[in-house]
Amino acid sequence: MKYLCLVYLSPEHWNSAPDEACFACSQEMAASGHFITGTPLHPVHTATTVRVRNGRPTVTDGPFAETKEALAGFYLIEARDLNEAIQLASKIPPAKYGSIEIRPTRELNVEPQKADPQKLAAAAAP
Repeated sequence: MKYLCLVYLSPEHWNSAPDEACFACSQEMAASGHFITGTPLHPVHTATTVRVRNGRPTVTDGPFAETKEALAGFYLIEARDLNEAIQLASKIPPAKYGSIEIRPTRELNVEPQKADPQKLAAAAAP
């Protein structure tokens, strides 16, 4: 099963886990067949939020919500179950400075041959 490990850090700990340590962690997970992908994010002040209301997009500089910890990056992993995902996430270096939220991913519930792009676009429009 795939799990998304969301890395959250406060501004004062944003650079606490060296890139080399995070890279080494992903390499170890890859060697054991658990790492799918992952990447760090730039600090929250670089965020842009887009909302569509009544068919009109609005753009706001900054994050969606004001919080003590912000999304700093993610690891997408393959794990047997939640217990294994927890074990793997506990080895992610930023866990020492912030938190790792683990969420199972899900597949979209559509049959590809029946997915008409024009109908899907119309359904997504407000």
